[in-house]
Amino acid sequence: MTEPTTQPRTPALTGERADLLEQLGKARYFLRFTANELTDAQAAERSTVSELCVGGLVKHVTGVENSWIGFILEGPSAMPDFTAMTEEDWAHRQDSFRLLPGETLAGVLADYAEAARRTDELVATLPDLDVSHPLPKAPWFDADTEWSARRVLLHVIAETAQHAGHADIIREALDGAKSMG
Repeated sequence: MTEPTTQPRTPALTGERADLLEQLGKARYFLRFTANELTDAQAAERSTVSELCVGGLVKHVTGVENSWIGFILEGPSAMPDFTAMTEEDWAHRQDSFRLLPGETLAGVLADYAEAARRTDELVATLPDLDVSHPLPKAPWFDADTEWSARRVLLHVIAETAQHAGHADIIREALDGAKSMG
């Protein structure tokens, strides 16, 4: 006889939410795959003229996902006012694209897994994907624009996929490994 589980079972998602999480999961997979079997030094290495590195991209996408999930839950107060950022703020933002001394690939991958878990849980439990907030102040956003949770998730999917492509190019330049092909 099997002991009953003490944890409630989450019903399997279907429809739109399942589709959003499936697409986000695929983009996450390809980003994580580019880091497969890299050393910390390789993960921090710039293999192109770009400032980007595989570890920094994972770190950046983690921060982006966390920020946008905060936005879904709290609105624009969860994000900075990009129009009021100082040079120091911009330098800190640039560091989000780098694997800094003391940071490890294993550490940024663990942080990414936690961000993914949090996002997946929110998508499964958010009462309404139409909940909207005004976008934070930024030169790249139109004033007086609102995004729904759905729109935010589409943005996170696009950002993750874009950076997975960047990471694939960087990885190929490092050692010839490819995520596809």
